[in-house]
Amino acid sequence: MTGAAPGVPRSFGPMPTPPTPPPPPEQERNPLHGVTLERMLTELEATIGWAKMARRVRIACFTLDPSVSSSLKFLRRTPWAREKVERMYIDVMRQRAKRAPAPE
Repeated sequence: MTGAAPGVPRSFGPMPTPPTPPPPPEQERNPLHGVTLERMLTELEATIGWAKMARRVRIACFTLDPSVSSSLKFLRRTPWAREKVERMYIDVMRQRAKRAPAPE
């Protein structure tokens, strides 16, 4: 053995490049893809209003002086509440789509 100090591993050349990760799964089946939380709240407020939102998801930001900004702050920090609002949004938008007249 020449050139290698005792206890130092030998170098066998450059490290191989790690394989590229697979592409992310398609989002076309995700009804929330591309929908921001702010858009959800705005559309829900316009469609069913704060009172119905508060009955469906019992959180203070929907009942006590409700606003989009206060709701955004709370929902961004509270995953369980955000999930409920996302489910409510999906339900309301599906009901709205069923009621919409069919395109000619």
